[in-house]
Amino acid sequence: MMSELPYRPCVGVVLARADGRIFTGERIDTPGAWQMPQGGIDAGETPEVAALRELEEETGVPPALVTVEAEHPDWIDYDLPDHLLGKMWGGKYRGQTQKWFLLRFRGEDGDIDIARHHKEFARWRWSAADEVLSGIVPFKRAVYERVMDGFRDRL
Repeated sequence: MMSELPYRPCVGVVLARADGRIFTGERIDTPGAWQMPQGGIDAGETPEVAALRELEEETGVPPALVTVEAEHPDWIDYDLPDHLLGKMWGGKYRGQTQKWFLLRFRGEDGDIDIARHHKEFARWRWSAADEVLSGIVPFKRAVYERVMDGFRDRL
């Protein structure tokens, strides 16, 4: 039963330029689905360290090119839809609990490299907050709304 499974601890990154536009990548496995960098927390990592690692793994942006501006005060949970339950993460989790960070990008577009060894995105763009919300898969929309609400005054 789904409710008996735990949530996978995870981080998410709102990578924003000085003008408030946000990095979004189109998922390589789900064309048309755009999201911000996110991923699991490895054993022994703090959420902030995991966020910086995930950012670099997915975008090529090293910690030296960002400033950690804010941490969302809450862990935000979401459940996988039925058609993905048991297929993601070896069937060990019902969804994710995520800690989100707002990171200010201090680099140039040329510093972004999504063609990494663990490629997650087919392409990327800078998006307004409303575009971020409209591009996410429906089962993550409530998470993204809470994240955008939590950081809107800084975007």
